[in-house]
Amino acid sequence: MRPRALLAFGVSLVLFLAGCGDPARNPSQVGGPPASAAPSPPAPKPTTTPRRTTPPKPRLRPLPTTLPAGLHRSTGDRAVALTFDDGPDPRWTPQVLDQLRAAHVTATFCVIGSQVKRYPELVARIAREGHQLCNHSWRHDINLGRRPVADIRADLLRTDKAIRAAVPKARIPYYRQPGGRWTPEVVAVARQLGMRSLHWSVDPQDWDHPTAQTIGKRVESAVRPGAIVLMHDGGGDRRPTLAACQHLIPELKRRYGISRLR
Repeated sequence: MRPRALLAFGVSLVLFLAGCGDPARNPSQVGGPPASAAPSPPAPKPTTTPRRTTPPKPRLRPLPTTLPAGLHRSTGDRAVALTFDDGPDPRWTPQVLDQLRAAHVTATFCVIGSQVKRYPELVARIAREGHQLCNHSWRHDINLGRRPVADIRADLLRTDKAIRAAVPKARIPYYRQPGGRWTPEVVAVARQLGMRSLHWSVDPQDWDHPTAQTIGKRVESAVRPGAIVLMHDGGGDRRPTLAACQHLIPELKRRYGISRLR
């Protein structure tokens, strides 16, 4: 019986060792997951909210190298015309009006729409005292003439509307392009809206704040019969302009006469 027992024990030992060395029978001994485990699902991709993009602004047309045709640059007679830009201003415009009234002359005021909306009573006074009104754009956009035609038209119409809100049935026969940066397109739109494009022939550059003496000398050296003189009643400190006008207005009236543009 002992040999049989030994034989049986030997066979059992062989079978046990063979089972332990078979990876397929004992998957827990290998590095992977148990055979019964399901594969993990892929991680979800993060969701992103699409960004809202603003459409690109239209490119500006190139500025012409020369002034376009159709600009009004002379009174058409011997008398000169005074024009004042960038108002109305509550500090400076009344003082300009006082000087003009004292000299018994009239001028043309090229008004900015946003200023008109803020100070309609000054526009009413300009018209009431016999001065001419001129559209000078809504916010003094020097590149307005280079923008799409629809934008030009909307700007000029908006300014006209503000002027007529201050002065019902106001006549607005002129448009002046800020900075004198004229284009054929802005001239054409102004004409379609019943306005002539008003330029100038004398610019003392009072916008750059020279002294009153310098402003006076620049005007007197450049003025000719029929001249259109550019000055400012808004857009900054206009004390030098007012001081220069105390001499210029009576002098120009004496030498040439001063007339309102028609």
